[in-house]
Amino acid sequence: MKVGTDGVLLGAWARVEHLGHCHRILDIGTGTGLVALMAAQRSKAHIVGIDLDEEAVAQATENAARSPWSKRILMVKADAKRWSDEQSARYDAIVCNPPFFENSLKCPDAQRTMARHTDTLSFDELARSAARLLSAEGELSVVIPYDRATDMTVSAACHGLFATRQTIVCPYEGAKPKRILMAFTRQGAAHTPEVLCIQDAQRCHTPEYRKLVEAFYLKM
Repeated sequence: MKVGTDGVLLGAWARVEHLGHCHRILDIGTGTGLVALMAAQRSKAHIVGIDLDEEAVAQATENAARSPWSKRILMVKADAKRWSDEQSARYDAIVCNPPFFENSLKCPDAQRTMARHTDTLSFDELARSAARLLSAEGELSVVIPYDRATDMTVSAACHGLFATRQTIVCPYEGAKPKRILMAFTRQGAAHTPEVLCIQDAQRCHTPEYRKLVEAFYLKM
């Protein structure tokens, strides 16, 4: 899987350095390890990335090994649904760029289908796994299509997780929202969703987007 804007947004937005108690982070569906690496750059936590695809885990392991944070990152081939039953330790933050296509045409590439479609991890299964794996004050952060926000909110609530922060993402100023970044905790919190535009009307990156992600690019 290539590096995409969704992963960059999530890796930059998820609260990992602001949580004083954030010692352990789980990246579900790690892919190339992008979000896990960004979490390592932003924190001092120990990070586990899990993925169902063996080749993805091999790539993520190589990427982590070549990073300055290799001693704090572990990549594992595992299913989040079973991982919650196998591991007793809890995580202070869970990040996930989940598959979100339902009942749509499958890609001929099996790896891309696994990464993009909910066959392998539905929102309900993600919420259930997160509820089992999060510490008492832990936070689940996801990036999903804007029109699936209600689905994710309902799934999370069914497992005792409630929205505490949201950022609506528009590709450019004046465009309809395409993505939403959402964070959930057991306690939840009253909040007003923020809006982030990636580009302005001239298709240049907005100052807000630059501020969020510029630490992760060599050049913007």
